[in-house]
Amino acid sequence: MPNPRPRSRPLMIVPVLVAALAILLASSSTARGLFSRVRSEAINKLTTALNNAPKANITSTSTSPLQAAATANLTSTKMGRPPVYFFSHGGPDVQYNTKHPVYPVLQAIGKEIIQKVKPKAVVVFSAHWQATPSEIHLNNADGKTDLIYDFYGFPDHFYKATFPATGSPQLAAKIQQLLTKADIQSKGLKRGLDHGVFSGFNVAFPPNTDQAITVPLVQVSLFKSEDPDAHYRLGQAVEELRDEGVVIICTGMTVHNLRDMQFTWGDPKPLPYAVSFDNALKEAVEGDAEGRLDRMREVVKRGDARQAHPWMDHLMPIYVAAGAAGKDKGVQTWTLHEGSFAWAQYRFGDVPEE
Repeated sequence: MPNPRPRSRPLMIVPVLVAALAILLASSSTARGLFSRVRSEAINKLTTALNNAPKANITSTSTSPLQAAATANLTSTKMGRPPVYFFSHGGPDVQYNTKHPVYPVLQAIGKEIIQKVKPKAVVVFSAHWQATPSEIHLNNADGKTDLIYDFYGFPDHFYKATFPATGSPQLAAKIQQLLTKADIQSKGLKRGLDHGVFSGFNVAFPPNTDQAITVPLVQVSLFKSEDPDAHYRLGQAVEELRDEGVVIICTGMTVHNLRDMQFTWGDPKPLPYAVSFDNALKEAVEGDAEGRLDRMREVVKRGDARQAHPWMDHLMPIYVAAGAAGKDKGVQTWTLHEGSFAWAQYRFGDVPEE
């Protein structure tokens, strides 16, 4: 049976549906059987939806052309440590869907990081790696870092994606020292980069270009929990890395509801909670740093929080980013409300001038 093929359309939600459902249910043999029964019908609906998807219903807070939106709020100052970034990373097809509005946005952020921030190393936290409720894991392997194709049902070439990255046992050891200092248990191991990293990074930092990452890259897990305080403390524990020129990037989605994708097939008009929760998170993040944790703690208690995040794995990375920001102000540089998703991008701290 043929796999669904990516299309160059602004609508990214629909092509991801079949695979996203499989990722959500892949651990269950019963669920895999269900998936196989509905897949044929779903693919037919995908094809129709892609061809008929209305572009006008996609809403964004930016009213400028795409390239202008991509650089919105990317201001700079003369001094300061590297900023902390939060990427809404999208699905495995984000690196192929060049017409989606987020594509030039990620490109612009990557250009900012490589050409202006000029990191000495990159540490990344992804929604797709949760260790245990009480222990953090991190990749401490040397040399080339493999990829993990942690998705199912996409075209064959998705499983041939590459992203060159080199690990650093020395940086990993430094991270573990900081975690120990903060009374956070940790364990080093060998692990590849998941699509929460390599899919978006292939857009932001395309290999074999002047925006490629050529410095060490170490991925660190989240806790396997929905505890905003624990993840904020995790970010605080690694904040010191910024003093050494390390850029911290956290990847997730500001609204991420795979279950409700079925209600937005062929129509990317945002569901109400995609707008309300994304706006509430922006207000919590962008206020003064002193009260940021209290405000962000309240966000997960909102009535629309479980609609926006049935499981909060894709939300926790922004708590890590906010913790690592210290006293630096957070700013939403761009967002998009699309179906049951929101794509906000954040930066904490200022960008040094070139």
